Amino acid sequence: MVFEDRKSLIKAQSKQAHGFPTVITALPEADIPFKDAKAWILQGENCQLIFFEMQSTVIVPEHSHNYPQWGMLIEGEMKLTINDRTKTIKKGDEYLIPAQAKHKATFQTKSRVMDFFLEKTRYKIKTIK
Repeated sequence: MVFEDRKSLIKAQSKQAHGFPTVITALPEADIPFKDAKAWILQGENCQLIFFEMQSTVIVPEHSHNYPQWGMLIEGEMKLTINDRTKTIKKGDEYLIPAQAKHKATFQTKSRVMDFFLEKTRYKIKTIK
């Protein structure tokens, strides 16, 4: 969805009941491997900023990658384990996952998360099937 002018964008945002505003959901949707989740990609030259909406049923299995990941929980609550240390992350909390660190997450409530990946191809754009 592309907005021709600022007024149209503001009008569309005002209709947003919950979740991310249209300015985020108008971004390309990410192809993510999690059931009960949606995500949108803001693509940089060498990085990605991903906006996730996770239901309370989402489990991100343990994994690691060769680049750091920074994130912030915008809404909700999650249990984040980094290198076998678990913390409860709440609204407004930030976290940094170092390169090579094993990590996993479970969501306690419906949540919105913003994650920055220092990798330009962490997620691909979802294709319509």
